[in-house]
Amino acid sequence: MMKNANLTLTGPDLASLLCSRVCHDIISPVGAINNGLELLEEGGADVEAMELIKASATNASARLKFARLAFGASGSVGASIDTGEAEKAAKDFAGAEKKTEVIWTGPRAIVAKNRVKLLLNLFLIAYGAIPRGGQIAVALEDPENAAHFTLTATGKMMRVPPKLVELLTGTVEEAIDAHSIQPYYTVLLAEEAGMEIDVVSTGEAIVFTAKMAA
Repeated sequence: MMKNANLTLTGPDLASLLCSRVCHDIISPVGAINNGLELLEEGGADVEAMELIKASATNASARLKFARLAFGASGSVGASIDTGEAEKAAKDFAGAEKKTEVIWTGPRAIVAKNRVKLLLNLFLIAYGAIPRGGQIAVALEDPENAAHFTLTATGKMMRVPPKLVELLTGTVEEAIDAHSIQPYYTVLLAEEAGMEIDVVSTGEAIVFTAKMAA
């Protein structure tokens, strides 16, 4: 498998940009919790404030648990992860915003953590490809050996992620920043896992695949 020439970030730069990405995802629901608490202090409608706090806390918790698997160490070097954990994290992540249905098929298995992290990062990319919501169908084939992951995203205003395409085709136009670090990390994970990524738009869906490199 040929090394992707776009993967040039140093370890410290990669870490700092990933941290920025995670913080960006968590700031919104945590800020909403703070707003709910302020409503309570000001004597606002208790029911509305508590609903806001509850929904925001659920959202923040789902995002943190997802980030732990998708970006965190998830155990020691060489550790494996249960794909059942990945399924729950993905469904909880989507369920917090209640705009995207997740359908997950394939065998449950304990597999190398980089494969699971790759799968979850591909899920994030698929999730972002349908900003108005819709459906993501995740299919796992032989995850323990000749792994093949397929994620099919359908919804309104579908958009193939341009930065992912740039990274895969070798035509990166701008420097990697906190907004583009996630697809960069996905491509890096694929290389580390010995897998290849492809993305195809059919007009009716955007299909993301990751399979073992020849």
